Amino acid sequence: MSDAHNEHESAIRTPKQLVAAVIGFFAVTVLGIILLVQYVTADKLTGRGSNSQAPEEIAARIAPVADTGFTLKDANAPKVLQSGEAIYTSTCAACHGAGVAGAPKFGDAGAWSARIAQGYDTIIKHAIEGIRAMPAKGGNPDLDDVEVARAVVHMANHAGAKFKEPEVPAAPAPAAAAPAEAAPAK
Repeated sequence: MSDAHNEHESAIRTPKQLVAAVIGFFAVTVLGIILLVQYVTADKLTGRGSNSQAPEEIAARIAPVADTGFTLKDANAPKVLQSGEAIYTSTCAACHGAGVAGAPKFGDAGAWSARIAQGYDTIIKHAIEGIRAMPAKGGNPDLDDVEVARAVVHMANHAGAKFKEPEVPAAPAPAAAAPAEAAPAK
């Protein structure tokens, strides 16, 4: 048998070729490092805080925190009541959209028919106070009773009911007008 298949042949056959290959390897490596350094340092690098005394930087640092995207709400302002559809989307759809825990699905006339037959007042009472797996006000205690009633009417009407959307209760008379009316006539 021949050992011809075990022979190893290299591209470098003489010491002169070896020296040229080693020098070429180092030249390519050094050239690569030089190009990498030029690429990294081509842009002017500024560190954090290098522009810290500019007027706009100072203004950004001393600006009130409330100006950074927070919406402040006046607790004494009158509450703006949301529509039935908005309340359904934000609160009720989690359960009534998929029929979770026996909740009647939105638009399912068969599931809503027994509830609609109980009458408007009963459905609203159950929605506000809670019934079986449903928590009071759908689990959102911040909702006003009128908002809950609007959401129930929205859901029931999509299932075939003909309920009228509830009216907003009249606001109390201003306190300044009451003492003027109560003053005795001379």
